[in-house]
Order: sequence, then structure tokens, then C-alpha cells
Amino acid sequence: MFRRALARMRLRDVRTILLTGPCTDDPWLSVFKRHRTAAFVEVETDSGVVGLGETYAGYFFPESVPLVVDYLKPILLAVDDVEPTAATVRALTARMRTCFAFWGRVGLGAAVLAGIEGALWDAVGKLAGVPVHRLLADDAPDRLPAYATGGPSPWPRDDLLRKVEFYRSLGFTAVKLASGYLDAVSRAEVPPPGGPVDGEVDKVTVLRKEFGADLGILLDGHMGHREGTARWDAETAQRVLDALAPHGLELFEEPLPYDDLAGYAELTANSAVPVAGGEQLTSYAEFATFADRRAFAVAQPDASWLGIEGFVRVAERFSVDGRAVAPHAWSAGAGVMQNLHAAFACANTLIVELPPAAGPLHTEVWSLRLRDGMVLRPDEPGLGVHLTDETRQRYPFRPGMEEFSSVPGKLMRS
Repeated sequence: MFRRALARMRLRDVRTILLTGPCTDDPWLSVFKRHRTAAFVEVETDSGVVGLGETYAGYFFPESVPLVVDYLKPILLAVDDVEPTAATVRALTARMRTCFAFWGRVGLGAAVLAGIEGALWDAVGKLAGVPVHRLLADDAPDRLPAYATGGPSPWPRDDLLRKVEFYRSLGFTAVKLASGYLDAVSRAEVPPPGGPVDGEVDKVTVLRKEFGADLGILLDGHMGHREGTARWDAETAQRVLDALAPHGLELFEEPLPYDDLAGYAELTANSAVPVAGGEQLTSYAEFATFADRRAFAVAQPDASWLGIEGFVRVAERFSVDGRAVAPHAWSAGAGVMQNLHAAFACANTLIVELPPAAGPLHTEVWSLRLRDGMVLRPDEPGLGVHLTDETRQRYPFRPGMEEFSSVPGKLMRS
């Protein structure tokens, strides 16, 4: 791990930047989601170096983020000069976590802390002149497999094939699609007419016939935010996975509600398809409970949700018995880079999620490089993220552009 003597560091400001911009340049995703909000966190050092991080909470409840950042800000400003090292980031993060131990261990507090922690890692990496993954591990690979996260599945089948071909034209060799289908009128995901088993098998069969075995296929149940009859029980999920087993899926994400520990343990034990989950978990402690029960074949931590250090700890815990991680990464540009650095620092990273044809809150912030279906190792100092004054001015915050919901009274706005 990287070590060298460094000048001392003092933080002189911590601030939140809320921005709203086009969600994506993907014509298929923009059918149901045209705009998004991102919550960035900046930490400014006395030498003028600014670290940039992001919390995924900004995608859901952006107005809450400045409140938590301002609550924790005095802790960082009260710290005397410190050496800009990984140990310092861990110590400051632990201090903030202690401060809100009664109310912030999981959920919103933990998610906002992930953005502050990301900014600290970025600042320390910039001051040290090394990428963050070098602060975490010495032997990062030069590239990792990546997939295009495609969201809802369009239908009829010609639309589905055009969507996947679009992602292939961008250089992706693997794609993830949601269970069910997209209703173009309501912009909601709906169950397939023939039921979940036949619907998912038909979908994968169409893709295999058109693109062959070389296409990596991942499916996402999205059961963490469905309700009523649209939410599968363990028996339904087992039947779907059994039917899909011959089709060579990379993994099936969230086939059950995120908190169904017993259901995930049973499904993972009895399914030939790797069961993935955890995108809604915001702490190592939550993941450890699932790890102890062997409830995921593939864990999906999000470094903009539980922090870079939390991500690495989750990966280490799942590596003990040979299981992998595949990061959830649907934040804007800084959050995706937080996930990439964490993923490159973990030897058991299976594949990484990327937003295809990403919007400007990605492309104007990150330094991502994709080649032949692989994401290349980020090698800029820090996280390799930048937030210019021009970007801030172009995409002012617009309240109400939060992530989708199908709950009456809180329907998605685009």
C-alpha cells in the first residue's frame, strides 16, 4: 500500500452542491427518466486542494443532504493539522460516525457520510499524487469487466433487440435488464402477460438467439421497490431462477425484497443462477448479517451509499468463502468513480455497473475510460473527478427531480 511522508493538511470548508441535469443520453432510459439530481460534497484544504465526493442520497432526497453535511462539518473543521493519509480518512470518518451513532448508523446519515468520505479520499489522493485505489491496495488490475445497466425492458421484442444493440454499439459486451416490461404509456414496469417465469425466459431466449453466448446477460428483479402483486415471494423467485438456469446468466439481482434475509439464504442455496443483492444496504453491519447466512452469491455494495471503506470491508468479508462483489453504481459521476476505485482495490470484484450513454452530471465530472467491454483502471490522482464552475452554472438544482416511485402521491417526475 502507498506510503510516503506528506505535508500536513487542514480542512477549511465542507460544502454541498446540489445539481439537476439530464439523467442520460440513452434514448431507451430517457423514456422513463429524463432528469436527475445529484448531491456532491466538497472538502477544501488550507492549500487550496478541493476533494469531491458524492452521496447517492442526492438521487432520492437531495434537500436532506446539506442538513447532514452541515451537522458534521464542525467535526472536520475542528481537526488540527493532520497527515493526508488513508489512516486519516478512516479516523475522521469514524469520528463522524460516532457523533451520529444513535441516528445515522444506517440510512440517510450513513449515505451522506459516504459522500463526505469520498471527498476526503479524493483530497488525500490529490495531495499524495496517487489514485485512491493505490491508497487502498497495491495490486489493482489494469481493467475490469463492465456492463451497461439498461433499466426497464422494452417490448415487443424488436425494441428489446434494438436497445441491446445500442449498448453493444457503445462498446459493452454485457447488459443488465429489469424483470417485467416497460409500459410506455404509464412509464412503469409491469409484469409480463404470460407470468414471471415465461416472461423472463422468453426475454433471455430472444437475446440468446440474436446475440449468442458472447453477450453477458444480467437480470434485475427490482423487488426492493415493488409492492403488492408485483412483488415476488420466495417460491416465485425460485421458479424464475430455476427456469433461467440453462441460459447462462451472469447473475440475477434483487429477486426478493432487500430485507428478506431468510428468503435470500434459501434462494442462494438452491439456485444455479448467482443471486445478487445488497444495493439498498448502507452499512457493513447489514452486509455482514447476509454474509453470515450466505444469503448472496454476489454482494452489491455501493461506495456512494456505505462508503469506500465500507465497500472494501464488505468485499473482504465475502471473499472469505470465495464469493464476489459487483458494485451498484447508479449515482452521478463522482459516485461512480468512488465505486470504481473501491472495485479496483478488491480482488473479488466480478463485474462493475456503468450507466450507458451517460448524461452530463456523469461525463462532465468523471474520468471514466471504457474499452472492449472493460473499464480501464483510473490513474488520475484522487478519484479522477472534477466539478467546474461551468457545470454548476449549467445545471442548477431543481426540487422534485428525485428518483422514481410508483407510490400514489409520490409518482416519479421526469
